[in-house]
Amino acid sequence: MSAANNSQKIEDSKVHESEKSNVTNFNKFDQHYFNSYSHYSIHQEMLQDSVRTKSYLDAIVNNKDYFKDKVVMDIGTGSGILSMFISKYTDCKHIIAIDASPVIYMAEKLYKKNNLDESRISFVKMKVEDIKELPNGIEKVDIIVSEWMGYFLIYESMLNSVLYARDRWMDKTGSLFPDKCSMHVAAMSDVDYYSDNVDFWDNVYGFDFSDFKPLVTVEPIVDYYNSSSVVSDTGNLIEFDLNTCTVEDLTFEREFEVNITQDNSSFNGLLTWFDIVFPQHDQKKKQVKFSTGPFTQYTHWKQVGFYLEKEIECSYNDTFKGVLTCKPNKENVRDMDIKIDYEFVPINQEENQTVKASNSYTLH
Repeated sequence: MSAANNSQKIEDSKVHESEKSNVTNFNKFDQHYFNSYSHYSIHQEMLQDSVRTKSYLDAIVNNKDYFKDKVVMDIGTGSGILSMFISKYTDCKHIIAIDASPVIYMAEKLYKKNNLDESRISFVKMKVEDIKELPNGIEKVDIIVSEWMGYFLIYESMLNSVLYARDRWMDKTGSLFPDKCSMHVAAMSDVDYYSDNVDFWDNVYGFDFSDFKPLVTVEPIVDYYNSSSVVSDTGNLIEFDLNTCTVEDLTFEREFEVNITQDNSSFNGLLTWFDIVFPQHDQKKKQVKFSTGPFTQYTHWKQVGFYLEKEIECSYNDTFKGVLTCKPNKENVRDMDIKIDYEFVPINQEENQTVKASNSYTLH
């Protein structure tokens, strides 16, 4: 049974809703986005991601003294697990759990089933941008907790909602969990995928179908890449401080540069991932952070590979550099349009050739 059925409003539900179908600004893309979070499977995947879930738990427990007597906003509460952690392990004053998906009814039901203090939580079913006033006469929140990260960090644009809530509802002395993040890149070699899905078009039953190649490479691949697929050092792409960054900062153009770390090799794409850092209000406790990169434990975010239209032969210490441009898709702002203008510069011009090219992608 899907969570869409399991998440229907229960008779004694106290979920706060707006008057017009719970929301005022649902377009078809928002509708699809929030409905996708009604199915149990996506919550199962996130809850079973121990890196993700335990990091939030550790960040909350390690800062439990900071949470004392604070009002906490949980944006995109989903199954309600973060609100449950906060309720069970801290002496916060009140929790406002927000989600526009019907799964919020399940979150409320599970919160009650686990005998947590109902007097200090309010469930709100709507987009945070549509909230006109907070429940229980609350005017400001002290802490915003949200698991907003998507593939390629900012896919699905949920960070936009967190930044809106920060500016509209968080006290100036407040804190975000997490509060810092960064994106990283490396040159990658995925011979099997490239052979099966890109080079395949060069000879289809004796015919040249290579015009299909750009249609294949335009779609980034979300997958878990083994560390052995990385053939360069790591390059830093961009960092975000959630205390100060703006929605406009999420549209960016950044240079990258990596050096090849293997000799007599080749690469066929740019691999991307992100790291997350939580605030540390108790200096006696270890700061909580995690990476979604290929050198660490698996997470449900995996990594995102951007394949090139042509494989490039390379040698040790050759340079792969370029500019990555990222912006929301014009039709659906939850999708991302990404362009990579790159240059490959070999140390030995006699062995390998300089390559300059540009590839465009849509993450949807």
